[in-house]
Amino acid sequence: MTKRLQVLFDDDEYLALQQSAREDRMTMAEWVRQALRQARQRRRQAVDVKLRALEEACRHEGPTADIETMLDEIEQGYLSGDFH
Repeated sequence: MTKRLQVLFDDDEYLALQQSAREDRMTMAEWVRQALRQARQRRRQAVDVKLRALEEACRHEGPTADIETMLDEIEQGYLSGDFH
């Protein structure tokens, strides 16, 4: 089943979209459908990249503590001037 979507553009933006569709030898409707599909794909890819980075970070082991302890240790390091 297909659905209709109405989107309003100001004159300048409409003309620019129309020109883009013409340059790609497409109808305006097809050009808009493809642009929306590409935007959704980019969003999915961005989420996938973030999830992979998080998964990779979770595989690493390192020193951990509660946040207050870590912040205290960081501050003590700054105050000591020991920046090795």
